[in-house]
Amino acid sequence: MSEAAYRQIARRRSRQIHVGGVAVGGGAPVSVQTMTNTDTDDVAATVAQVRVAEEAGVDIVRVSCPTEASTAALKDIVRQVKVPIIADIHFHYMRAIEAAKAGAACLRINPGNIGSAERVREVVKAAKDNGCSMRIGVNAGSLDKHLLEKYGEPCPEAMVESALQHARILEDNDFTEFKISVKASNVFLAVAAYRGLAAACDYPLHLGITEAGGLRRGTVQSALGIGALLWEGIGDTIRVSLSADPVEEVKVGFEILRTLDLRHRGVRVIACPSCARQGFDVVARVAEIEDRLAHIETPLTVSILGCVVNGVGEARHADIGIVGGQNDRHAVFMDGKRDHQVEDADLVEHLVELCERKAARVKAEQGAAEPQEPPARSAAGD
Repeated sequence: MSEAAYRQIARRRSRQIHVGGVAVGGGAPVSVQTMTNTDTDDVAATVAQVRVAEEAGVDIVRVSCPTEASTAALKDIVRQVKVPIIADIHFHYMRAIEAAKAGAACLRINPGNIGSAERVREVVKAAKDNGCSMRIGVNAGSLDKHLLEKYGEPCPEAMVESALQHARILEDNDFTEFKISVKASNVFLAVAAYRGLAAACDYPLHLGITEAGGLRRGTVQSALGIGALLWEGIGDTIRVSLSADPVEEVKVGFEILRTLDLRHRGVRVIACPSCARQGFDVVARVAEIEDRLAHIETPLTVSILGCVVNGVGEARHADIGIVGGQNDRHAVFMDGKRDHQVEDADLVEHLVELCERKAARVKAEQGAAEPQEPPARSAAGD
């Protein structure tokens, strides 16, 4: 069996919605989201944070809109960024209406929490009038009181029931342009809830392990929970929730998708752990190289191994490979073939240069391969 055959994931079939220009569900690529942690009414700070996330490749960004000042600022923010913006709304239906009118591409809202049926109708109308989708966001930590009384505690069944109740409210208002999430800080609870929801509806699902923790613990928890679901084909968009810089959420999100062969962006570095066989300081060099290659968007695989034991084999499957050698001279492999040697002192600069050249060449080839628009026909030929 080929490597490609055992890496394939059969994704769950869902209907498709749009968050601005980003398709979600229906076979579209799994999108990566993050959320700003600035005061939204501080337009300059919020825009700056969104732009950094854009450079890291983010597809969608959510901002908090708890006040009238924040929804007023949203109008200026949307104009200054490239990615679609989701407005995070809780309880106050007017914030949702204001955000939709201000240019939000999506509203994160639970329709059952915003009051009367008339208020829900007003929010739905604002969403329809402004081309705005929605996300129903169920959280184990804030389940409705009647569900906690019914089930006794947060459980997958309660979370799925909550999600479907909110969904019916929107469906009753002839609105189906929404996705759903059922997040929990407990990985087992979240995964079970998403499995139940995936079986119960065909709406696109937004995945996340909420309150996952700091960079290290949160990355592990998210990789296990989100990764397990994606591996099963469940999930159409993700947010890695970290107590860290939002750009780290984007980086981890793409790493999860790249590991599962669901998205390919940037340089994938294959590197060995430190050991006594290494011909150079692998740990220090890899850290420096990963930082230096972070700006490259073109998918590349780079192998950096300290000795010939596994180094040659890995290098032959990489776009560019470094294999540690003797006397501060290391072998360089290009497209699977041994090509030349590099001095130890020049290793980092040389590898970065090779990657930049390779990325530019691949990008140029891809551009040349794109189909050209056919020439416009003259009126006589119509």
